[in-house]
Amino acid sequence: MIRTYKFLLRPTVRQARALTEMLRDHCSLYNGALQERRDAYRHTSKTSIKYGGQSAQLKEIRACDPERQGRWSFSSQQATLRRLDKAFRAFFRRVGAGRTPGYPRFKGVGHFDTVVFPKDGDGCRWDSTPHDRRTRVRLQGVGHVRVHRHRPVRGRVKTISVKREGTRWYVVLACDEVPAEPLPATGAAVGIDLGVARFLTTSDGAHVANPRFLQTMAGELAEAQRHLATFPGRARQRTKKHRAAARKVAKLHVRIRRQRADFHHKTARALVAGHDVIAHERLNTAGMTRAPEARPDPDNDGAFLPNGAAAKAGLNRSILDAGWAQFLGILANKAESAGRRTIPVDARNSSRTCPECGHVAKENRLTQARFQCTACKFTANADHVGATNILNRAGLVLCDAA
Repeated sequence: MIRTYKFLLRPTVRQARALTEMLRDHCSLYNGALQERRDAYRHTSKTSIKYGGQSAQLKEIRACDPERQGRWSFSSQQATLRRLDKAFRAFFRRVGAGRTPGYPRFKGVGHFDTVVFPKDGDGCRWDSTPHDRRTRVRLQGVGHVRVHRHRPVRGRVKTISVKREGTRWYVVLACDEVPAEPLPATGAAVGIDLGVARFLTTSDGAHVANPRFLQTMAGELAEAQRHLATFPGRARQRTKKHRAAARKVAKLHVRIRRQRADFHHKTARALVAGHDVIAHERLNTAGMTRAPEARPDPDNDGAFLPNGAAAKAGLNRSILDAGWAQFLGILANKAESAGRRTIPVDARNSSRTCPECGHVAKENRLTQARFQCTACKFTANADHVGATNILNRAGLVLCDAA
């Protein structure tokens, strides 16, 4: 299996300054390569520049700028150029598919937060001081940076990434050949129904409350954002108070993200520990949270009819606050590591189908929480009905596979 490990870095003041400079120079390389592609295409010859041509220029760039670009790993700079090439390939793929293209944009220094080292030992070295009781990672141009390794690393380290989150630095290891750690079999299977009122309901009738981390912090976050809005949006040199206001908003968002991830990990772990098979809805959260299309008024040119955008925005905010996609990804990874199985099933009409007689009707769901079949009068909690139907559909999937 392939797994990633994320550890907190504890750099010295000098090392933190070097890490910041490394991000700045990689950002400059990314933007320079993007500008070269734009200029080449705008030329009358319509020249197309690829990754190979730009990578071949790195040796000359490093020789001309030894104090900045020449300090850092050659392989990490190639990874930055591949990142740009990947963005362009995705752009042309969307153009060919007729979707909104989204042309690659220049990166601000504050929005370029990751540098990738493609191979352990090439410009970086994990556990560079094995004789020391403290784990360190060696980065070219930075030195041996202390790592807060809170758990053992299994498998073979393939790539190493350095990431900045707010004022903290992290190292992310991508490891291959990670052995599985199967849990004892329980013989139990469960279906889960994800929601907004409750985070999830199981086919056993258990409910997990929705913590609503974003809603809980909404007041403090709004106050911090209002204070940040009092400063000019595009300032050449931010003042000390401006930087502090931006850091406070970023810190609140990081806290919300960490709380949500911690909740997802703990909930997924409990499900994996107690069940061999976990069935869940196959959800398209990107489509569910898409903004409604505008409705032009045919009788009034230039005017639009109400399309429910305000109500939809509130629902979208609740769905994104719950973080269903992240939770299902974490659940799948933990299940694979534990030797469990997750089965995504079609979620259509799962809460409108009677589990007793199979009758499907919109009228079966009286309210958000109450289900009553119009055919056999079966009554239950609507979320519990949805979870039961999801488990039944997973059984059909298993029978078809067998």
